[in-house]
Amino acid sequence: MATTILAEQRRAPAVPGGALTWAKRNLFDTPGNAVMTALMLGLFALVIPPLARWALINATFEGASRAACDGAGACWALITARFPSFIYGRYPVDQRWRVDLAFVLLALFAVPAMREGGRHRGFAALALVVIFPVIAGVLLVGGAFGLRKVDTNNWGGLMLNVVLAFVAVAGSLPLGILLALGRRSELRLVRAVSIGFIELWRGVPLLTVLFMGMVMLPLFLPGGVTVDSLLRAMIVLTLFTSAYMAEVVRGGLQGVPAGQSEAAYSMGMSYWGVQALVVMPQALRLVIPAIVNTVIDLFKDTTLVTIVGLFELLGTTNQAIKDPAWLGLAREGYSFTALVFFFCCFGMSLYSRRLERRLAAGRA
Repeated sequence: MATTILAEQRRAPAVPGGALTWAKRNLFDTPGNAVMTALMLGLFALVIPPLARWALINATFEGASRAACDGAGACWALITARFPSFIYGRYPVDQRWRVDLAFVLLALFAVPAMREGGRHRGFAALALVVIFPVIAGVLLVGGAFGLRKVDTNNWGGLMLNVVLAFVAVAGSLPLGILLALGRRSELRLVRAVSIGFIELWRGVPLLTVLFMGMVMLPLFLPGGVTVDSLLRAMIVLTLFTSAYMAEVVRGGLQGVPAGQSEAAYSMGMSYWGVQALVVMPQALRLVIPAIVNTVIDLFKDTTLVTIVGLFELLGTTNQAIKDPAWLGLAREGYSFTALVFFFCCFGMSLYSRRLERRLAAGRA
């Protein structure tokens, strides 16, 4: 009943008079708002028409080199010609169906885990972070079940951004929860180790840590022992993000009333039972925006791996615009990359807000 009432309250009431009345009430209701609206309309009039002419009207969408573009508008031929490399990097052409299948499986595993009101949502989420990585790893790496082995040096493009972000999030969230609990622990040693880990990783720039993992780590390994560059990047990103996740989760834990855990202890529940079944669900619900913000930051930070020789989407773009056939098309390349990241991050943000509204309705 409360959920229905809250949903009715959130519905926008019908505005009599149509669009003109709505604009008057929302855009020109005060002199200050009228001035701001006029300024924004003027700015749009200055920016949008030339941008539309450059990006759409006078743009060239097909061609084998920059010579196909007349220079009057954007040369999107770069994007259409190099699109497969933007998605797959140097992954073998005849094996790219494995990447496509991995993306499809990611969607199939993710939809039940994110669907509202699912009966087995917890199992679906567990399958997403446990079963799917194993299947995707076998598909992408190969070497088993008759699949040809593909060296990780050939991985790249958007595929690499997704792989790095997924692995780092799947590893950093549980590790961050443990670190947050450790920082609040009454055991001094556990608390000191947790605080030291968090402050160390938060106090060092990610780029520095990546360089350490790529350049310095091999110096400490025994002779003849090597660690895959992609694996090192995954470990660094996971550990780095876990420190931020720990502080996010700790903020949520502080927002849960102490009476909740005290009541659970009085019923005879163990420490881990209280944390898993009573405290942590409430804490995570409180910090959903902060968790999603951390995930979005991580997804964008995956572009830094191009500095250490892993060519994800931004690195692939840099390679494309340095090709002699496409020189001088940095605007088109970086615009495409920015749009891809924007839509990916905006999609995560939309789901976060939807989840917040649903959980807020559940509390009502």
